[in-house]
Amino acid sequence: MEQTSKHIAMKRLYRSKTQRMLGGVCGGIGAHLDVDPTVIRLVWVVLTLLSVGIGIIAYILAWIIVPEEGTFDDGTIIPVP
Repeated sequence: MEQTSKHIAMKRLYRSKTQRMLGGVCGGIGAHLDVDPTVIRLVWVVLTLLSVGIGIIAYILAWIIVPEEGTFDDGTIIPVP
């Protein structure tokens, strides 16, 4: 039986530098899902209100964990040509 190797390009999640209100988390999620960041922000606000503020903690954690657009995984900045 012959095995075929397939490379599937995974789209990485980054915080947006251009579509940001605070940390760029919602803008990055919107870009990752190909959805308008405003829709993500509205959903995030509704979920935060319904969950008695858990969304704020989740946003802060995402702000810390998700790398900013234009950086490598190890934190170094990608040089601009």
